[in-house]
Amino acid sequence: MVAVTFLFLCFWAAGDLSRIQVTQEPDRPSLKVQLSHTASLRCCYSVTGGAVDTTWVTSPHMVNGILRGVDCRDNRVTVDGGNLTAAGVMCHTLILREVRLNDTGLYQCFLNHSALQPSVYTHGTFLHVYRPMVKILDISESTKNSILTAEGMLLMVAVLLHGTMMLCKTKKLNQLKKKRVKEEEENIYEGLNLEECCSTYDQIQRSLVQGPYQDVGNMIMEEEEIQLEKP
Repeated sequence: MVAVTFLFLCFWAAGDLSRIQVTQEPDRPSLKVQLSHTASLRCCYSVTGGAVDTTWVTSPHMVNGILRGVDCRDNRVTVDGGNLTAAGVMCHTLILREVRLNDTGLYQCFLNHSALQPSVYTHGTFLHVYRPMVKILDISESTKNSILTAEGMLLMVAVLLHGTMMLCKTKKLNQLKKKRVKEEEENIYEGLNLEECCSTYDQIQRSLVQGPYQDVGNMIMEEEEIQLEKP
């Protein structure tokens, strides 16, 4: 009778374990923390049919492709035992103080139970530890605005000066061009005798007025006078 009862309890326990189900809650995708500050990471899930063991793991502690747990012996690390909310969601928190650059990585909760095949990893949160930028010149906003205003004025003066120089250069080139054209016109008439030009012009005009027939008549009259003068 005792043996039968023991076997019944074993089968009942095995059946109870097979009914364990884990439902993951959404995790924060990423967290950006400044160097030497404190990072707070959280993973949440709901489980039915029993309880699971929770261990924090992170990718920087990966060995041979296997995630290793966060070293809880580190004085900077604090891990709570989990808090159950009113909605039946279990949440675990990892506090990492004075974070370092090599703490950057993906942090997940590893949920383990003999009835879970395979074991479950939560979605995880990627922790990004950054070094703040150091200002070379600590300049106030008013000083920056004054510098920008001065740069704008200098740029405007440079544009106006360049434009004025281009206008002056264009005007000078036009004057030189007009002077060159005038000199070429003067060179065309240089060396010509105006009196000869006028006499040649008068002869041409006279011949156009008299016409060719008048010249023939004059030639006939001159021949007759010559014949009369002969003895």
